[in-house]
Amino acid sequence: MDACNVLIVGGGPAGSSCAWRLRNAGLDVAILDKQAFPRDKVCGGWITPAVLAELEIDPAEYADGAPRVLQPITGFRTGCISGRAVDTSYGVPVSYGIRRREFDDYLLRRSGARLIEGVALTSLERSGAEWIANGSIRAQLVVGAGGHFCPVARLTGAKSKSETAVVAQEAEFEMDERQQAGCSIARETPELYFCADLRGYGWCFRKQNFLNVGLGRMDQHGLSSHVAGFLKFLRSAGRLSFDIPRAMLGHAYLLHGASTRKVVSDGLLLAGDSAGLAYSQSGEGIRPAIESGLLAAKTIIAAEGNYSRDRLECYRALIAERCGGPGTDWVTRFSRHLSPRLINLLGQRLLGIGWFAREVVLNRWFLHAGEAAFLESVAEPRP
Repeated sequence: MDACNVLIVGGGPAGSSCAWRLRNAGLDVAILDKQAFPRDKVCGGWITPAVLAELEIDPAEYADGAPRVLQPITGFRTGCISGRAVDTSYGVPVSYGIRRREFDDYLLRRSGARLIEGVALTSLERSGAEWIANGSIRAQLVVGAGGHFCPVARLTGAKSKSETAVVAQEAEFEMDERQQAGCSIARETPELYFCADLRGYGWCFRKQNFLNVGLGRMDQHGLSSHVAGFLKFLRSAGRLSFDIPRAMLGHAYLLHGASTRKVVSDGLLLAGDSAGLAYSQSGEGIRPAIESGLLAAKTIIAAEGNYSRDRLECYRALIAERCGGPGTDWVTRFSRHLSPRLINLLGQRLLGIGWFAREVVLNRWFLHAGEAAFLESVAEPRP
């Protein structure tokens, strides 16, 4: 039977970040994932400089490595669908567009963990102070980092079908010459357009010659019609002159504060989308996933081999300190008191103001410009 100190289920940013930090501290780590990497991942695909700092990634080295897509973003166009758009320029890179199949594979290979790819988690049983996964892998501790439908979260009580999740559809593809000529989206300026009821938004990101188009909503009903309306808007507004050449793919995730999942148990932690940590305003999951992975590693290292729930409980407090306590998003608060028509008018007015677009929508909701990168010295390797 294979054995390790820590088994991480899920090779995305949360799992690979946790493994990277644990391996630097000298622990024996294995990552189990049902897919073989590189693999496609449904995601808009952009990261802030804070993410690169947290993972100690040199942008030039990353972009020149394969080569990989790392599209500098120096501005945004924001507004309401079918409403007035506002252009915001920063003059310097404030984010980077990535392709998740490249980024996730890079992080996974760099983690230094033993990789078990193309193998799903089918069973997880407690045996004394250890876990037995798939009847063949023994681990002192398990980290569930397999996304919204993470099997570790499911095996420990999560019921994704009964949870109120954000749902999204997107497509990413490489444009041919005709499509490039018919795309008005600037490489350095992604475009974000909110739905009339402010309960979701659509995006259009150009990363070199790759285009990512999608829409996500807090309301799961009628998603396809909202996506169709958004694509029609992009055509009518002259942003795209062609139809999306591939089917839109769906995914779901939980906003921080909306999840009741058990993130800590004896010998077990949940991280990233498995724990329900996406930012409440933008829905971004990459940075919260990475930070939760690093915080999980910090907790595991500090436990010094005693992985009882009492020793791991501080992880919950670290998450709350970093991500903030549970709260209600501003749209939900307003919708309790305002009619849909007033919400639409208010959204149109606010999103059309340059200051609001820059300072609130972008700096606060999407870039989290006021939050410094989570930086912590790597623990010295154990003898």
